[in-house]
Amino acid sequence: MPSFTPSILLRARAIVFCCALIGLALAAGQTSSTAVHSAPHDPQTDAAFDHFYNMEYDLATQEFERIFEKHPDDPFAVNHLMSVILMHDLYETGGMNTGDYTNDSFIGHAPRPTDPKIKARIKNLAQRAEALEEQRLKANPNDVDAIYCRGVTRAQFAVYTGLIERAWFSALRNALGARHDHERVLELDPGYLDAKMVVGTHNYVVGNLPWSIKAAATLAGLNGSKQKGLEYLREVARSDTETSVDAKVILSLFLRREHKYDEALGYMQDLAAHYPHNHLFPTEVANLLRAAGRLQESEAMYRKVWQNGRDGKYDKLHYEIAAWGLGELLRNEKNASAAAAAYELVNQAPNPDPDILQKANLAAGEMYDLLQQRDLAMKQYEIVVAENANTGQADQARRYIKDAYRE
Repeated sequence: MPSFTPSILLRARAIVFCCALIGLALAAGQTSSTAVHSAPHDPQTDAAFDHFYNMEYDLATQEFERIFEKHPDDPFAVNHLMSVILMHDLYETGGMNTGDYTNDSFIGHAPRPTDPKIKARIKNLAQRAEALEEQRLKANPNDVDAIYCRGVTRAQFAVYTGLIERAWFSALRNALGARHDHERVLELDPGYLDAKMVVGTHNYVVGNLPWSIKAAATLAGLNGSKQKGLEYLREVARSDTETSVDAKVILSLFLRREHKYDEALGYMQDLAAHYPHNHLFPTEVANLLRAAGRLQESEAMYRKVWQNGRDGKYDKLHYEIAAWGLGELLRNEKNASAAAAAYELVNQAPNPDPDILQKANLAAGEMYDLLQQRDLAMKQYEIVVAENANTGQADQARRYIKDAYRE
């Protein structure tokens, strides 16, 4: 095994796994190649995916459970059910907060615990899918659908082992296996667009790494081209397969990094229109408008998402993330008073994500300190510590209780 310094190994492990996370967790709705080859869609599966992308996880789970009961030996059905269970759990435990993955610190960050019954269900489904795939491949090593399904199973299990079990090397092995499977699919059938999701994502991320990290990734068996990755993802996004939704999500994230905001906005606005109960799509529209410097439009979109949530459009979803984004926008505009008010909105959400809530209360305290309203700041810091005393936000709050926050 090649020898790496601890820092290089840690960074490579984190970034390569992030590649798997971004490309594979959000691609959880991948379907079979039937749509690519123009076979008729299954209306029940289409309905399940509509619920899935509208973040109606309970309804989606019920639909995929019924499909699984009808087709217990179909690895596609097993993977679909595993996807929705995994994504629902990640959403509820805060594992889909993308801001947590902007640097390597997330490796040491303990996730909120997953119900042992859910963990056992995911493992059982992964084992069942793999057994079905291997059975088909034993009969025909070039069974394209079976290879593709095995790649999806490995991809999802990489997300599970990384984000829920925190087993990084297992996650990396599965992520690599997923990419190799889907590259093999494309060798056998270049028109199998679904496989280009994983391969395209890996190509972009690895092609975009700093040279030192890229060298470590190459030794680990990964190489990539940023341009090829974008081309693959655009091809999938333009298709009429269900993976086009995932491609649009991933592509918009990458295009934001490339400062191609107009193209990214087009994808996100399309998704927001098609899936009106999903608050993440319009919130990402607001994020993109903010990144593009269109601040008034961004502020209006954040406020629209927040109001839609207050009006019940997003049911019990964590739409308070829009209030957090609004607070960040106003903070960057040096409007401390308005920013504090936006951060405090998070407390009004019916079921706020505890991580977002704690960050918002800390940020509100910082704004009150800047406004020299020390009593209000102290109140916010005390709330932060009371919410969860064992987080980085609580550590900061304790420091600010002693010494007021200053920019």
